Amino acid sequence: MPNRLAHETSPYLLQHADNPVDWWPWSVEAFDEARRTGKPVLLSVGYSSCHWCHVMAHESFEDRATADYLNENFVSVKVDREERPDVDAVYMEAVQAATGQGGWPMTVFLTPDAEPFYFGTYFPPAPRHGMPSFRQVLEGVRQAWDGRRDEVDEIAGKIVRDLAQREISHQGTEAPGEQELAQALLGLTREYDPQRGGFGGAPKFPPSMVLEFLLRHHARTGAEGALQMAQDTCERMARGGIYDQLGGGFARYSVDRDWTVPHFEKMLYDNALLCRVYAHLWRATGSDLARRVALETADFLVGELRTPEGGFASALDADSDDGTGRHVEGAYYVWTPGQLRTALGDTDGDLAAQYFGVTDEGTFEHGQSVLQLPQTEGVFDAAKVASVKERLLRARRERPAPGRDDKVVAAWNGLAIAALAETGAYFGRPDLTEAALGAADLLVRVHLDEHGRLARTSKDGRVGPNAGVLEDYADVAEGFLALASVTGEGVWLDFAGLLLDHVVARFTDPETGALYDTASDAEQLIRRPQDPTDNAAPSGWTAAAGALLSHAAHTGSESHRSAAERALGVVKTLGPRVPRFIGWGLAVAEALLDGPREVAVVGPAPDDERTAALHRTALLGAAPGAVVACGTPDSEEFPLLADRVLVGGAPTAYVCRGFVCDLPVTDPEALRAKLTAS
Repeated sequence: MPNRLAHETSPYLLQHADNPVDWWPWSVEAFDEARRTGKPVLLSVGYSSCHWCHVMAHESFEDRATADYLNENFVSVKVDREERPDVDAVYMEAVQAATGQGGWPMTVFLTPDAEPFYFGTYFPPAPRHGMPSFRQVLEGVRQAWDGRRDEVDEIAGKIVRDLAQREISHQGTEAPGEQELAQALLGLTREYDPQRGGFGGAPKFPPSMVLEFLLRHHARTGAEGALQMAQDTCERMARGGIYDQLGGGFARYSVDRDWTVPHFEKMLYDNALLCRVYAHLWRATGSDLARRVALETADFLVGELRTPEGGFASALDADSDDGTGRHVEGAYYVWTPGQLRTALGDTDGDLAAQYFGVTDEGTFEHGQSVLQLPQTEGVFDAAKVASVKERLLRARRERPAPGRDDKVVAAWNGLAIAALAETGAYFGRPDLTEAALGAADLLVRVHLDEHGRLARTSKDGRVGPNAGVLEDYADVAEGFLALASVTGEGVWLDFAGLLLDHVVARFTDPETGALYDTASDAEQLIRRPQDPTDNAAPSGWTAAAGALLSHAAHTGSESHRSAAERALGVVKTLGPRVPRFIGWGLAVAEALLDGPREVAVVGPAPDDERTAALHRTALLGAAPGAVVACGTPDSEEFPLLADRVLVGGAPTAYVCRGFVCDLPVTDPEALRAKLTAS
């Protein structure tokens, strides 16, 4: 019989709906039950594409004896970290403070007042590698609860007090300047891996936000070292196993320093961010590789993650059936030389093995290899390679596919909207822009209520129960602003402004300008989460700063610009110290130092070809954070178009920054020069 999770919208929670564990979703009712029964709470946090979450579920939560013990002794609460990032953040902070590490599945034991007192991550079904079994942990916790309750309460109270003291000090409101950005660049140079690209050692994650900072810094200053780090890292990733050489799109991270063997899950946020990075790299360099990867990643987003309602699903699993009924990580993606020959014939199979670096020894497990691109494309006949890739992709589609987490997360869809809108505009792919519009329409129809409040998730067109957090408001606003610039439809600027008004009113400390991850009227947890540093995606704090700055450039709103500048004060402090972890904040600071520039393009009609040429030139300008408005002189959709006239009856572009405007131009080359000059 299904448990309480059967009525949830989260695919991760629904995966546990048939467990014999008597699960509760995170709710007031669950903690009321703990108080009524006098039981401690087991909080288990994970997400749909988490490999070890599935392992622990199979080993422990599907086991009847373990479930019976849990049901008798605990109130068990299951949380999808992607639906409730606030709950995840609060308890992950406690786990990391207590153990020095964290990860998922996250296992936390709480009092009925939601105060944590014992922590862990994955626990095996039997003692292993120095770890106790899950049953041993459960029995130990229950014994402590029954026999040493005063000690448990004291520990829980101390942890909550310690967490309360960890609130970020945000005294300064001054944004970073030239000196701090130069120090951040120097810090990145010291951590850069010149042999392999990227930063740090294994595991190695795509540094999407840092790459945006490097590209913007180069655009503003001409620093070749910044461009070189970005270009080399992008090339190494694109040639490595972290990139899907057949179907496009990036895996979550590489387990090694060489980008060879990925953790095979594919996340929407990674691919949205990287699609945009490679499009921007092409804009800066004209690189054929960057163009190919940007378009292939965009096509992956639309082809593999788009939902019937027009949004974008959260992830593809790392695991899939290996053909024997076992779910194995990477089974869908890896090859042996024999499998290549079976799919292609001996001659083409051997060519594919050479082209993709597939060896008898393998680069993965059991003699299997992850496809890479170790040779330059020119070594092989392009037509033959295209044929081989197409046939291999068809053969791969015959394999059992990884599962898809179909929930639509507002923030990640905002990132996808920005990436697809810009990629479509850059490369003359209106279908990509249409996909961005479809996702934006879904967010407005389903996620946005009549008060402009945003829901975190939806599934199958049904809105989820959880309120949007700061990153949702900020990233969706970012996506809408990009869409406004690309389409010339001012309604998206209006929607962005509506969301950002909520950021200022409900997420911002009016005294200091600091931002919180949850709204002032959101559910009160043991601590109000607040983190300005990037994780897998831009922090809500710095994403909000970027969207506020862009909106101010579009509208001339001094209050929005002031809010952005105050929020960037934390980047002045953290940028020189930990640049790898505040890359988006550094990228926004680059835009602030450059202006950002405001480009208004006016033409006689929306479908005028000369206007379209000026508009595309404006969009291709690499000036950091530049905003673009396009329309007719009488348009009232964009404040930037007010009082703009055609010069000599021709389409005209106006470039302004810092309350100063250059002379208008009618020639795309002249406009390009204005957007290139520092």
